[in-house]
Amino acid sequence: MADSTQTPGAGTYELGPGSSRVLVKTGRAGLAARAGHDLTIEITRWSARVTVPDSDAGPAIAAATVTAELDLGSLAVREGTGGAKPLTDRDRKDILGTARTILGSATASFASSRVIPSAGGLSSAAPSTGAIEGTLTMRGTSKPIRLQVTSPGPRRFRGTATVRQTDFGITPYSGFFGTLKLKDEIIVEFEVELGETPDSPA
Repeated sequence: MADSTQTPGAGTYELGPGSSRVLVKTGRAGLAARAGHDLTIEITRWSARVTVPDSDAGPAIAAATVTAELDLGSLAVREGTGGAKPLTDRDRKDILGTARTILGSATASFASSRVIPSAGGLSSAAPSTGAIEGTLTMRGTSKPIRLQVTSPGPRRFRGTATVRQTDFGITPYSGFFGTLKLKDEIIVEFEVELGETPDSPA
């Protein structure tokens, strides 16, 4: 039987900024890649809902559903690594200005279609791993996406997914006559903590 201190109870959990985070990480490409920075950008306005149904055997993790809404106009540059010089406040302002030009007031939404728990279960002594499959919708385009998820502690979950910007009609930023540009693939990371009790019945 799964350890109740590890396994989320049946119910609906509402998540958002605070104890949880959603980050976007970019990489560089092009002949002048050394002049740019690898960026860590936080989405500061978002909400998510995790619903875990009940069953005769207890919380049905494999039947859980996950949805999320992310405001892409709420980006904040948290870190820039690499580059010919440290990231400045002016750089951060310019980056956000470019992002607003590209994304406008766009939002992104996610809806799960399948939750794949780890083989060892959430009560395993080692950090458990699993996946969440679903659909990401952005700028009027929907694409399948798979989140790789780990659970390093009680009701704590971390996940990563790779998103190609061009799949959603976004042209990766380029500068210096195309010799410096962002890679098409970006990494989305999240870290969330579910409460000890759900916010409402499932």
